[in-house]
Amino acid sequence: MAKNLTPKYTVPGIEREAAGRLIGVLRLRLHALNDLHLTLKHVHWNVVGPHFIAVHEMVDPQVDRVRDMADDVAERIAALGGVAQGTPGALVEERTWQDYSIGRDGAIAHLGALDLVYTGLIEGVRDAIKEVGEIDPATEDLLIEQLRDLEQFQWFVRAHLESSSGSLVTADADTEKEAAARGAELG
Repeated sequence: MAKNLTPKYTVPGIEREAAGRLIGVLRLRLHALNDLHLTLKHVHWNVVGPHFIAVHEMVDPQVDRVRDMADDVAERIAALGGVAQGTPGALVEERTWQDYSIGRDGAIAHLGALDLVYTGLIEGVRDAIKEVGEIDPATEDLLIEQLRDLEQFQWFVRAHLESSSGSLVTADADTEKEAAARGAELG
C-alpha cells in the first residue's frame, strides 16, 4: 500500500496532491543519495592495490557533493510541506535496489562496481526528472543540476575503465560483482 504523502500545505502554485507526488519522487532520490554517500565512503575505506591513492582521493569530493545533494533534496521536501525521512530504516525499507556488494577489493574492481551504481542512480534521476517536470520546474531544475554532477562523477570512474580504443570494460555487465571482476582484469 502506497503512503499518502500529500502535505497539509505546500509552496504557492502547486496543488497539495501534486506536491505529494513530488515528495514521493524526492524521497527515493534522498534515499539513493544517502545510499550513494555511504557506498562511496565504503569504497574509500576498503579500496586497496596500486591505484589506491588515486581512487581514495577521487572519491572524497564525490562524497562531499553527494551529501550536499541529499541536503538540497531534503530541504526541497520540507519546503513542499513533506517530511524528509533520512533514517537508515526508512532508506532500507523504501529503496528499490540491493545493497552494494563489494567488500575489500582492488581500486579498479570497486570502480567497475561503482560504474553500475552510477548507471542505476543516473537512470533513476532521469526518470524522476521526467515525472517532476510535468509538475514543478524548480524541482526539475534541482534534479537536472544533480544529474550533471552525477554524470561527471561516472565519467571520472569510467576514465579508469576505458581502453585507449574507447571500449568500456564494464559494458554489458549485469551485476556489481561481474563489473568488479571485469575491472579487476584491468587493474
